[in-house]
Amino acid sequence: MTSNDENATTPLDRSAEWDALRAAYLQQRPERPASTARGVHHVALLSSDVERTIRFYQELLEFPLTELFENRDYNGSTHFFFDIGLGNTIAFFDFPGLDLTAYSEVLGGLHHLAISVEPDQWSRLKAKLDDAGIEYTHVDETSIYFRGPDGERLELIADPLGEMYGSSVM
Repeated sequence: MTSNDENATTPLDRSAEWDALRAAYLQQRPERPASTARGVHHVALLSSDVERTIRFYQELLEFPLTELFENRDYNGSTHFFFDIGLGNTIAFFDFPGLDLTAYSEVLGGLHHLAISVEPDQWSRLKAKLDDAGIEYTHVDETSIYFRGPDGERLELIADPLGEMYGSSVM
């Protein structure tokens, strides 16, 4: 059994560690300074097939393609963007000629990308995933996890922005 398997089955009490981190770093809203960031400009992922990625994100998930051009950092590479609401985008690169490996969770890597959608859109998109035969997990009427065309882990969440499980995270 690996340590990850052990963590999945054996309760690990880290409450004292979390309490100490909250006490040291978490400031309540009235005392919390404003962020220097304006928002997420884009999150960039990798694509092995530009057209397949466009069909998945634009046709299945209904995130409109907003731009497509050559990546300035790699000759012949496509850089393309999808609107995920409120001025935020998800972007992709393909890197033809590079032997990229399959998606893998690594330290410092992407675990999943959670995208907020309205509850009625969530239900409709879940039905579209069903119709397309896309497998998903963790359905609780607000959250589903599934994989994109290159194995990237995605979440559609019906919680409002700034909230999780009914609690404010902002």
